[in-house]
Amino acid sequence: MNPMLRLLKLATLIALLACLPFSSFAQTDDEIERRIDDLMSKMSLEEKIGQTALRGTSSRVKGALPQKLKDAVARGEIGAFLNVMKPEYVDELQKIAIEQSPNGIPLIFARDIIHGFKTIFPIPLGMAASFDTEVAKNAARVSAIEGSSIGIRWTFAPMVDIARDARWGRIAESSGEDPYLGSLMSEAYVEGFQGDDLTDPTSMAACAKHFLGYGAAEGGRDYNTAVISDPLMRNVYLPPFQAAIDAGVLTFMSSFNEVNGEPVSGSKYLMKEILRWNMGFNGFVVSDWNSVIEMIPHGYAADEKQAAELSVKAGLDMEMTSAAYDNHIKELLAEGKISLGELNFLVRNILRVKMKMGVFETPMRDPAIQPNFYAEENLELAKQAATKSMVMLKNDKLLPLGEGMDIALIGPLANEGREQLGTWSFDGEKDPSVTPFEAMEGDISGFSRGLAYSRSYEKTYFKEAVKVAKKSDVVVFVGGEEAILSGEAHSRANIDLPGAQVELIKEIAKTGKPIVLVIMAGRPISIMNVIEEVDAVMMAWHPGTMAGPALKDVLMGMAEPGGRLPVSWPKSGAQAPIYYNHKNTGRPASQESFVQIDDIPVGAWQSSLGNNSHYLDLGFTPHFPFGYGLGYTTFSYSDIEITSQEMSRGGSVTVSATIKNTGNRKGKEVVQLYIQDVVASLTRPVRELKGFKAIELEAGASQKVNFTIVADDLKFFNRTGNKVLEAGIFKVWIAPNAAEGLTTSFELK
Repeated sequence: MNPMLRLLKLATLIALLACLPFSSFAQTDDEIERRIDDLMSKMSLEEKIGQTALRGTSSRVKGALPQKLKDAVARGEIGAFLNVMKPEYVDELQKIAIEQSPNGIPLIFARDIIHGFKTIFPIPLGMAASFDTEVAKNAARVSAIEGSSIGIRWTFAPMVDIARDARWGRIAESSGEDPYLGSLMSEAYVEGFQGDDLTDPTSMAACAKHFLGYGAAEGGRDYNTAVISDPLMRNVYLPPFQAAIDAGVLTFMSSFNEVNGEPVSGSKYLMKEILRWNMGFNGFVVSDWNSVIEMIPHGYAADEKQAAELSVKAGLDMEMTSAAYDNHIKELLAEGKISLGELNFLVRNILRVKMKMGVFETPMRDPAIQPNFYAEENLELAKQAATKSMVMLKNDKLLPLGEGMDIALIGPLANEGREQLGTWSFDGEKDPSVTPFEAMEGDISGFSRGLAYSRSYEKTYFKEAVKVAKKSDVVVFVGGEEAILSGEAHSRANIDLPGAQVELIKEIAKTGKPIVLVIMAGRPISIMNVIEEVDAVMMAWHPGTMAGPALKDVLMGMAEPGGRLPVSWPKSGAQAPIYYNHKNTGRPASQESFVQIDDIPVGAWQSSLGNNSHYLDLGFTPHFPFGYGLGYTTFSYSDIEITSQEMSRGGSVTVSATIKNTGNRKGKEVVQLYIQDVVASLTRPVRELKGFKAIELEAGASQKVNFTIVADDLKFFNRTGNKVLEAGIFKVWIAPNAAEGLTTSFELK
């Protein structure tokens, strides 16, 4: 670089720094906008286009950095990188950007850090099962601290898609089916990743994804079409994204799919009118991997050039991996198909985020901050998260396991450190993971993997497993899915236990030994074909690095299984999508009128059996409802009360119930509040979660639990896109899950 130019750049940087307050690089919004104005006035067209380019590989840059890549950085033609995992490469590229590029604009380095960097926490669906926002916040904070130590300052998380279909592989990465719970978890993740100060070197820019409707893919098939009415979009799919914005999220990601015929990466309606104008987002939007040019096979863009045009006009700020912007923005400007103002809009959004993060002031990693992976306190947080996430679905007085019992540990996932980490754990490691076998080795009488891996049909280990079972008092079978069977592009039509697991469990059951089925999986697993063979079922999800110690504590009764289902658990993949907050229909299903297929007489006269909405073979309810989960004690709900049968628009009502621990040991309960708007201008769900409280009671103790309901809890978006509050009758439940509970009602005047 020319020495005079370098001096000029240094003087410019000093001048910019002089305008900043002394502490923490704090800047007002107006100051940031003035800095952007000044910088934009000096940038060439090539530099502006360069800021929109996110470059990297599908996993990581291997070998030496290509000279061609370094030259592009020196020319200011790249704005950000993903998957550059060697700290020395991060340092080298950043040094080139700030010392050699025309205006010294720093890069940001990104990575998919979803539920842990090195210390892996439970998959997000598991963390949502905790019904504890601190679990999500802690996981994100640990992730940010570990990842930022090697230079990663941007993560493609949290995924806040509403997921109603267990067949969809990426349900594992979601917080489940409920917008209220999803919104709370969304806020917690953003706060955890970004921290209290965006300029802190451990702060990591969060990215709310996938905007929008990715979890509504038809048939649970990844990348597929989504058809979402405007009221459904605003009432169900948008709230977690709005929560992320309200929490200060810096970036969004556009989704692969189309919504109502428009691929999101080219939808001006979704990304400008909804996201920018209605929701108030002012960070930047990055495309998902190649999603700009995938508008061509969608049939929305004729070629790469038109794809670039559509995305620029939609306000998509940064293009991930594909190069439609690089290749065509100049030409589109020359032809008048896009304007310089439209390009400037994108660049300003990117620069605004970089300035908020303080990377102009501190672009280089602090060498004094050394990686501290698997810190003891972080492993403890990961263990607590796994414990709080586990959901006990069945317990025929078998758990917790008694002292001195001979335990046979069997199953293909009982000693697989890598598989227990789950999907999206690129940087997690097998060896530091503590498996159930490693944690329980001193407590078991025998071990057999039973199957070589979860999908195996080979029966080589069957005899060994049965032999081990016969010598025990109880069998703990750890099965489910390998990590690769859930996540992106890993949808399943049949969500039963894969391979020969069911057959193996049935062989073990013939020994007469009681069985605890522990499921490690990225989605609900259909267990109708094995539920009668086992005495207890524990859903552990993919629990992460500390799966073994957490599972041991729960099985032995040293800790409660703290989770509640964040999704409805289907009887079969054929029952999906199934979700608790469905509509009633004109012929709502009921147990009284339901006719099961085997109850239909042969030769029966043709009729509308049951005359309501159900499946003849699977009925109309899930195997386990949303919010469900057992503990090691029992609770009763009684004495529901409401402060008034009427509520004014500016007022509130308080509803309460008495919760009593009716068991013989201390325990925790997640008390849930549901509401139904009985009659409205748009039909409303049969129930909607509006609050929950976790309580802990000694045996025999009771507590009055109160919930206050205000107008905001009763509002919804109508067909014109307005959020309305309509008078009428509202039902209220205080309940242990979405299928039970005490009910009362009030009228909104």
